[in-house]
Amino acid sequence: MLAAHAKVTADVDGVAQPVDSPLEWEDVIGLVRPFLAAVRQRLEEQVEDFEPELVDYARYALANQGKQLRPALVGLSAEAAGGVRDAHITVAAIIEMVHLATLVHDDVMDDAEIRRQRPTLAHHCGNSTAILLGDCLFAHALTLAASFPTTEVCRRVAQATKVVCSGEIIQTERRCQFELTRSGYLRILRMKTAELFALSCGLGAHLTGAAPATEAILADYGMTLGTAYQVYDDCLDLIGSQSKAGKSLGTDLLNGKPTLPVIVALERAGAAEAKVLRELLADWRPSNLGLLLTVLQRYDAVAEAGRAVSGMCQEARTRLQGLPASAARDALDRAAACLADNARALTANEQLVG
Repeated sequence: MLAAHAKVTADVDGVAQPVDSPLEWEDVIGLVRPFLAAVRQRLEEQVEDFEPELVDYARYALANQGKQLRPALVGLSAEAAGGVRDAHITVAAIIEMVHLATLVHDDVMDDAEIRRQRPTLAHHCGNSTAILLGDCLFAHALTLAASFPTTEVCRRVAQATKVVCSGEIIQTERRCQFELTRSGYLRILRMKTAELFALSCGLGAHLTGAAPATEAILADYGMTLGTAYQVYDDCLDLIGSQSKAGKSLGTDLLNGKPTLPVIVALERAGAAEAKVLRELLADWRPSNLGLLLTVLQRYDAVAEAGRAVSGMCQEARTRLQGLPASAARDALDRAAACLADNARALTANEQLVG
């Protein structure tokens, strides 16, 4: 995700402004790069706690960490709230393990073959083993969370995991229900994706002993950023390049999942065309993509989704103004700016041609 085309200049009204020069995810995480290396090491250490017959599968799943968005948010939030401690490394590993477990299950449900430029675990070892390995990852994450001196971390991780899984169930139940409203769609995104972003930021602050107000600011930032990220990811699934994304695309349409561009088009279309569009989506075939993109372009639907991402990213950046100025706050600001720029680049009208 975050490989963008905007640098950040001096603050205007407390919010850093983008200019036209490259901004990459590596620019965002520079402050916590050693922290992320420590998180990777801690995750690798967990492999040996699995049964010998499962070690290779666990290693395969845990080695596929991508850009470590959630651990980065733990580290940056900790730095913004008071400083990183060893406990943050463990919490970041826990949250990443929960996230990886959800990806294992998602890939089974979506029948996805590629994740992060390599075969999914399900494609590698079969659906049954993948599902059970995902369950093991969830359980091991909660075991680690229970190792903290109080029950607070375990309670929060368990609650967030429940919310994430509940969001996935609700989304599954809403398949091919193209009357889903925008607010209903965003609720699902907050549950299935943004919840772990908010947990990452909130626990990052909590473990520093930060004031409740500081923790709330960071958790709200994470919730807003995570929602924006999932809207962007849904647009990527529709019009992105599989070679650049590094994962199977087009799965939302194949599985009848309503996403924001489709919802916007249905909102703006007349009754007759909306009926035709619903029929097209309900009996989806990849050969229908060109026609769908034509309809989406007619109603400015993908560009509208891009604007929604940008708006949420700006909201997330504004929330950070309640924190004292710091290098970590600046990095969190750049993360949101970077995502907004990616969304603008992806959803520009010319991307829909062909």
